[in-house]
Amino acid sequence: MSDRTVVLATRNEGKLREMRQLVAETPELIGVEVVSVASFPDVGEVVESGVTFLENSSLKAQAVAKATGLPAIADDSGLAVDILGGCPGVFSALWAGTHGADQANIDLLLAQTTDVAVERLTAKFVCCVVLALPDGTQRSRFGEVHGRLTRDQRGDNGFGYDPIFELPDGRSLAELTDAEKNAISHRGNALRALRADLTELLTR
Repeated sequence: MSDRTVVLATRNEGKLREMRQLVAETPELIGVEVVSVASFPDVGEVVESGVTFLENSSLKAQAVAKATGLPAIADDSGLAVDILGGCPGVFSALWAGTHGADQANIDLLLAQTTDVAVERLTAKFVCCVVLALPDGTQRSRFGEVHGRLTRDQRGDNGFGYDPIFELPDGRSLAELTDAEKNAISHRGNALRALRADLTELLTR
């Protein structure tokens, strides 16, 4: 590991590929190496005890930066449905009671909105990304993608609520290719917003 190594506070290989691609597309970040926290077996899971996307992202990024002595990036994201006051929000992955039970979460959300007209089911995906340095410096950025819920679940290139999140062009997020999704997604938007911070803090 060099002094230009950044640790992504996830063991998700898809997120690691996405972050490496973003760095590769940024000339100022040439030479920056992105590794997964899986490269540090002694670093345990961080409990996401926050009640906002920013709190959870900060908890993870700060814990990994402290444990590894390297800059760390963490994200937290979820679905916010307007008619439900922004829920499920930070509890998106746990909405039906079991973490990551995608179909159960979808079924419950659609049941909760069964009497609401489709045109009123406006929603957005929100992502908060945090960059934390071992010295305590922290930067946070947000990204969003807007659409609405659809009861016509479709598409198989996604996870979570992607099959019932309809974009303005009529497609669900799960019907997009990886490249199409990364170009407009809440996570992609948040990471692109973080590029200036990465450039400033990692190349100074």
